[in-house]
Amino acid sequence: MAEAVRYRVEDGVAVLSIDNPPVNALGAEVRAGLVETIDRAESDPQVHAVVIRAEGRTFPAGADIREFGRPPADPGCPMSATGSKPAESR
Repeated sequence: MAEAVRYRVEDGVAVLSIDNPPVNALGAEVRAGLVETIDRAESDPQVHAVVIRAEGRTFPAGADIREFGRPPADPGCPMSATGSKPAESR
């Protein structure tokens, strides 16, 4: 499977693209990809904002039902942002 979360930087904006067909569920691979790419963006002094987007027709709405009935996989939810850069809305 291709990367569940892709990372690119355009004009100081880190763009994280979730691609986990068919519905972009928040499975372990997506959660790990988000943690990794958010950490990557936070450590990049050229990044001033982060956009999280999804490929396909849906933005993630919840858990991956394929993981139901299995032991929880890290990183667990809820995920929390503990970074040093403040979140802003403009």
